[in-house]
Amino acid sequence: MNLNFLKRLIMRPSISSLLLLLVFSSNLYAGGKPLLGMNTNEVMQVDSSVPFINLFKQALPFNESRKLTKGNIVYDKDGWPRNLNGGVAGSNVIHWLPAGTIPEGNYTVLYDGEGTLQYGDDAKLISKSAGKEIISIRSGADKFFKVTISIIKSNPQNYLRNIRLLPPGGICANNPYRRVANERACGGNYLSFEEHYDTILFNPDYLNFMRNFRVIRFMNMSGITRNPISSWNSMPHMSQATWAGKEGVRGAPLEVMVKLANKLNANPWFNMPHAADNNFIRQYAMYVKKNLRPHLKPYIEYTNETWNGAFTQAHYTKTMGIKQGLDKDRAQAGHKFYVKRSLEVMRIWEQVYGGSQRITRVLSGFAASPKMTELLLKYMNAYQHIDAFAIAPYFYVHQRNLKGIKSVPDVFRLLKDPKNPYSMDNVYKMLEKQMKVARKYKVQLIAYEGGQHLVAPGTHSTRDYPNPFLIGANRANPMEKMYIEFLQNWGRITGNQLFTVFSSPRTYQFYGSWGIKEHINQPDNKAPKYRALKRFF
Repeated sequence: MNLNFLKRLIMRPSISSLLLLLVFSSNLYAGGKPLLGMNTNEVMQVDSSVPFINLFKQALPFNESRKLTKGNIVYDKDGWPRNLNGGVAGSNVIHWLPAGTIPEGNYTVLYDGEGTLQYGDDAKLISKSAGKEIISIRSGADKFFKVTISIIKSNPQNYLRNIRLLPPGGICANNPYRRVANERACGGNYLSFEEHYDTILFNPDYLNFMRNFRVIRFMNMSGITRNPISSWNSMPHMSQATWAGKEGVRGAPLEVMVKLANKLNANPWFNMPHAADNNFIRQYAMYVKKNLRPHLKPYIEYTNETWNGAFTQAHYTKTMGIKQGLDKDRAQAGHKFYVKRSLEVMRIWEQVYGGSQRITRVLSGFAASPKMTELLLKYMNAYQHIDAFAIAPYFYVHQRNLKGIKSVPDVFRLLKDPKNPYSMDNVYKMLEKQMKVARKYKVQLIAYEGGQHLVAPGTHSTRDYPNPFLIGANRANPMEKMYIEFLQNWGRITGNQLFTVFSSPRTYQFYGSWGIKEHINQPDNKAPKYRALKRFF
């Protein structure tokens, strides 16, 4: 805006000029914040973000619950025990969720077929009738929820199946983001979870948390990590007993992810599995185009972190790169195959969408390596066929500096120490180098993940040194200021491009304190990282 014109408006106030000033100031305010996205979690019995109203959808599959399942069980195609053969089929439904994550009280269990259920840990049977039982779930003296459900008898001709575990209460039809105790809170439009679980689908507490993020990355919820899935017919489906399980098995159906994006009015970020064939990619794109709200613009990324040797997809891309003769060096062959396959995936999406205007095509790399970024963007002129390059900027205490931690304040000191390679200021320097490359090739620089990364490799318990201090730092108030500073600097360096935070609420463990909260209902005064994010909504 012309500054002289602005001065004249200030000198001669009027209704129209005041309106212009308000517009100008509001645009300045909006432009001063990076766009925030959020990463989902894996569907697991330990997921304290609790996305689904039917809690059984995050239960450990019967065939993986080795401490509870005994005998030669025969399963149907959806994972329900079709014949117990004298054995018992059990599941950890929720496990070590902190008190407050879900409501205390009486839950409804619905099921089809004939048989007998048994409940364990914090679940107690209150009443039962054919196809419906009421159980009490209350966190124990340890202040955690643990619930098991076992099928101890089942009629093979009409076997017990389709278990649904539903919390008390419901929602008002006009507000899916707020849980209510009963119909008195709604004035005639009450929808109970017991009767409407199919249409409600999502936990209102989860929706209320996620509604503030404009992009939802479904990498974890889709279960693509270390997942060898290649054909469309092998996709997760709605009727499965549970969408949880081990890596390579777990994953929510695409229908669920699209419904969530539509409900939140947020752009979805989809990761295509590393071994997916062309028909898989095409069917995926066609489903999204048909069912996603038309104004929403999906982000498309081929797999996740193929540069990271911890993942099977990294070994897959290297093997394929060597097989296709892309390079004699295994690492370089992997990078080149990643680019080649990414561009093939993008072209299929472009064909389905009739161009690239309604999708965001993403290539990703290692935040600490601008050299890799340039290699990926240059190969096959990839920069001409993508919209954004994504990295994961994390600040943390490097492994060689961990021995200097004797207290929580030491953690914060090291996060600002220039001798720590991943101190905040050193990460800003990495970002500036990455931004220089992005500008050179005229692509957006965005973050697929990011935040703190306080982990002590080689430990096996939250009690092992220095985990109590690393976890304590995530709970301490100075972490709020660090997140504010980090996001402000991300915005300054990138021009307020998308930053997709890692991750949705999850408990703090020896392998990382990744959750923005420790559980979905954790009070804000206990969640410094979340308080920081609220400054940017």
